[in-house]
Amino acid sequence: MRIPRTNRRRFLKNATHAAVGMAIGTTVAPSRTRAAPTARSRKFVIGLMGAGERGAWFITDGLVKRPDVEVAYVCDVDENRMNKVARTVEERRGTKPKVVKDFRRMLDDKDVHAVFNTTPDHWHALGTISACQAGKDVYVEKPASHNIWEGGKMVEAARKYDRIVQLGSQTRSAPYARAAVEYLRSGKLGDIHLVRVLNMKTRPTIGKKPDGPVPPGVDYDAWLGPAPLRPFNPNHFHYKWHWFWDYSGGDIINDGVHQIDVARWLIGKDYPKAVSATGGILSFDDDQETPDTQVVTWDYDDMTLVFELTLWTPYMKKTDFGFRNTDALPDWRFNATKVEVYGTKGIMFMGRQGNGWQVFDADHKEIASGPGRRPYEVHVDNFFECVESRARPNADIEEGHRSTILCQTGNISYRLGGRKLKFDGKTETFVNDAEANRLAKRVGRERWIVPEQV
Repeated sequence: MRIPRTNRRRFLKNATHAAVGMAIGTTVAPSRTRAAPTARSRKFVIGLMGAGERGAWFITDGLVKRPDVEVAYVCDVDENRMNKVARTVEERRGTKPKVVKDFRRMLDDKDVHAVFNTTPDHWHALGTISACQAGKDVYVEKPASHNIWEGGKMVEAARKYDRIVQLGSQTRSAPYARAAVEYLRSGKLGDIHLVRVLNMKTRPTIGKKPDGPVPPGVDYDAWLGPAPLRPFNPNHFHYKWHWFWDYSGGDIINDGVHQIDVARWLIGKDYPKAVSATGGILSFDDDQETPDTQVVTWDYDDMTLVFELTLWTPYMKKTDFGFRNTDALPDWRFNATKVEVYGTKGIMFMGRQGNGWQVFDADHKEIASGPGRRPYEVHVDNFFECVESRARPNADIEEGHRSTILCQTGNISYRLGGRKLKFDGKTETFVNDAEANRLAKRVGRERWIVPEQV
């Protein structure tokens, strides 16, 4: 069955179209250039929630370079990180942002238009929902949420308060990616029954560390937020929290969600009928809970979507950022973060965040391709454009939530021993499986509860 064209109008509504000379050759160049920030009709006042790796990156590589943005607040529960990022803003812009450990203080400021939520995954929902309730638009890092229920509440809050909520799935703003989607919508790849998503690379072990004292300047209770109370451990803290179920879901949801979102966009699918997963901690001997080897299979009516993860394969490489801004295409055999779409007329290789795409026929002849560019700046551009116009952003929270659900359902199957789980997309719950549904929701701790009624 060919991929349906039913969502084409919605897909095109806010899109920056690419010139699509698809039959043979290369797809190139967006039809419009990136709008200069100075063309904005207003200045956007923003608060940064989370001054870790991603928050610092947004400041140093993006927001402070924009004349249409004022960074009014930097918030983090670690005052060392918070003060460092605030100093960077002051050095680059000449004005010092307010520093606050409690993000609710910046939400109380009526002059703040938007919040950049770059907290750990377990804080995405509560931070985003609170910002929506306060009348702020939100750019929130991927994945959408810690669990399925929280993601649904984020979508509910965005709609109830009419807020722009953009997920950090940057490939959604890439013209080359839109061209690849259009190619598949055209039917030129034929019927598609199998899509393979890879997230294969090397990550160092986190080792084994004992519990210990909370570092000076850290509000550890606030860092835990909705997560269960436990003693401080450095392996559960900065960045390493990715590998524990209380805060995240391992590399399928840390990094693989990018490719999974691309795959779901390419094939035009939302919820699977069923999911099953296998794998384990097969290479590492450390404190982590999430797998270093994982295979997830999602069943659709006429298609199978497969995800494969390894964290111990040094020959699989992410493409260098500089390479992604050229017209060159990667060696797909060793590309760590790719999507393979298998059609009855050809095969498409697709890369995320600037890797481009290629299509080959049965004789291994390239019949279509498109180079990529890193879409980080245009993705943030799209957010501010939508803050001003009130149009839905390219990576609207609802789309991001549905892609994140794929990761979450895969992890739930894995945690339940790999059994096959039936999924009801209308209710976003598992069918006749109370144990699986318990893993799809977490209410949170006192003081840090994601509300039932947003």
